[in-house]
Amino acid sequence: MNKITLKQQKIIQIFLKHGKMQSSEVYKEILRTGEDISLVTIKRALSEMVEEKILEIAGSGRSTNYMLSSKGRVFADTDAKKYVTIEPDKRYGLHQYNFDLLKDFPTDIFTDDELKRLEISTAEYKKATMDLSPTIEKKELERLVIELSWKSSKIEGNTYTLLDTERLILENKEAPGHAKSEAQMILNHKDAFDYIRQHSSQFKTVTRKNLEELHSIVIKGLNVNLGFRKKPVGITGSIYRPLDNIFQITEAVDTLGEAILKSKTPYAKALLALIGISYIQPFEDGNKRTARLMANALLISHSLAPLSYRSVEEEDYRSATLVFYELNSIIPMRKIFIEQYEFAAKNYAVK
Repeated sequence: MNKITLKQQKIIQIFLKHGKMQSSEVYKEILRTGEDISLVTIKRALSEMVEEKILEIAGSGRSTNYMLSSKGRVFADTDAKKYVTIEPDKRYGLHQYNFDLLKDFPTDIFTDDELKRLEISTAEYKKATMDLSPTIEKKELERLVIELSWKSSKIEGNTYTLLDTERLILENKEAPGHAKSEAQMILNHKDAFDYIRQHSSQFKTVTRKNLEELHSIVIKGLNVNLGFRKKPVGITGSIYRPLDNIFQITEAVDTLGEAILKSKTPYAKALLALIGISYIQPFEDGNKRTARLMANALLISHSLAPLSYRSVEEEDYRSATLVFYELNSIIPMRKIFIEQYEFAAKNYAVK
């Protein structure tokens, strides 16, 4: 993908805050930042961004308005930590599902440098997983499953420690003073990961069938209804309201699957599944857990390193997710994905 310039990023941030604008309005906003620039220069920059499909045009002549395209939103370089400190009711993000986002999602979402980093990590991972003895492979798999189950559950508020999780998975001993549902959540991660490895050929993309099957394992014994939800859900601390119509939810999942099929690399497929399932929120509960496991399913189906998310800060993960919900920017989660992939490739020898 072509790198978006700093000047273009500055303009993108203006559109994120103000929505549809005329060139004169963009010019005034730029002047407010203290930059000395001409209207002609701004108009030229806007035209270039239209050519690069970062912006779209509505109207013509003096009534010409510009707005961000899906590409412009996806690649908006947003400071997630800064954005989430704004009180929800004062945020400038989107309140509703963006129907154009997944339909027009870029097929190429990593820069050349980022792809190089990912490929170097993959080469390192494949070298580490060659000629493993059954004993080492078993231990490596156990370690990955324990750390994935712990951290993915912790992101959702589970209070088990890493040692508690290890004892639960290896010895089937629940930690005292914790709700049984916390142990169930962790064990469901293990079962879901086992299922993915046994059926990896079924996870080349996301379909309603494999998504519902994976979700049913993730929420087993947790009093959550199976299948796509028929009622609205809210997201704590966010202005974003997901779709509340099962027909639209089904259509959105189909659109996500099509976008994943079009994605140019397995890394892009996995990252899109990670954020796309979380964005659609197709189920009553367990959406982000299912998304993390589906991302791993796509990586495993393409013989790549699965992620444990062990070294990610929970707040960073939540902030990056919220920025995608409200601004549709992939940048904060893309950074997390790359860092976690590099971490996984270095730390786990799991085929």
